[in-house]
Amino acid sequence: MGGNHTQTKFILVGITDSPCVQTPLFVLLILIYTVTLVGNVGIIVLVRVSPSLHTPMYFFLTHFAFTDICYSTVISPRMLADLLSEEKTISFFGCMMQFISFATFVTIECHLLAMMAYDRHFAICHPLLYVTIISSRVCWQLVASSYLFTILSAITYTWCTFGGSFCGPNRIDHFFCDIFPVLKLVCSDTHTSEMVIFAFVTVNKVSTSVVILLSYISILRTVLRMCSAQSRARAFQTCSSHLTAVALFYGATFFMYLQPSSSHRSLDKVASIFYTIVTPMLNPFIYSLRNKEVKGALVNCRRRLFNHLLHKRVLASRTCTADVKRESLWGTKKMGLP
Repeated sequence: MGGNHTQTKFILVGITDSPCVQTPLFVLLILIYTVTLVGNVGIIVLVRVSPSLHTPMYFFLTHFAFTDICYSTVISPRMLADLLSEEKTISFFGCMMQFISFATFVTIECHLLAMMAYDRHFAICHPLLYVTIISSRVCWQLVASSYLFTILSAITYTWCTFGGSFCGPNRIDHFFCDIFPVLKLVCSDTHTSEMVIFAFVTVNKVSTSVVILLSYISILRTVLRMCSAQSRARAFQTCSSHLTAVALFYGATFFMYLQPSSSHRSLDKVASIFYTIVTPMLNPFIYSLRNKEVKGALVNCRRRLFNHLLHKRVLASRTCTADVKRESLWGTKKMGLP
């Protein structure tokens, strides 16, 4: 980095320093992380093996599940290890790499939520043009361009956060290396860095939220013009999962990053736990329990798996019966019986 840093390592304060709370919290968080991995990997596998889910919406959903896995993995294992460790140190380079990885995946999640809203807009408002406009090529172009822009944004965040001079305290009052807790340790003036970070966060958060808002305003107008109550209910049903995910994610991130650094307080840790650990666990449930297509695909997969296992059992039973008959016939011939 361009800064003149003198610190070679930082100390993460963590979620809590109370020994009686750390063990129960470790058990709870490792359970949440396990459910996060299983749930999001399950969504990816389900979409891959279910032909009915090979649509742009679920293409974006697989990337959404992938980013949930990634940015949760960037935070959770380190946090779990620190809960059981007395020395919660992290190297300067390790802290920087954790931050840039987290910033990349959490930013791409904003773009994916906007893409999913854009997809729902065309599916409901322009159904006849949907297949033409939201093609497989367009989906890949949207995802690739978003990854490129978010990586550039993450590099900018990292440069502004770690490019200063760290010549004072090295205790980060957080459970991972985030923007504002790290900036508090910078000895040099951080006003310019904070303005640049705020501008990029605004571009990423506000621009994607505007896309989501405009998409749903258009969807609402189209739905209200529908004559059939059943059609309106079906349209709202297809959007409910996405709206729930948007509300959970944007609510916590807006609270965290679109406020002045002087306003940050102890509630930041609660908000961070919510969107880095809890939200990635909830998303698979939101998209499976509130989505008829996903539930239908899950039922079909279970039925196919059950039929496959039943077929294997029947074949094994027939093979076993044939082997018994051959052995019986061989024994009869060996004894010279007709």
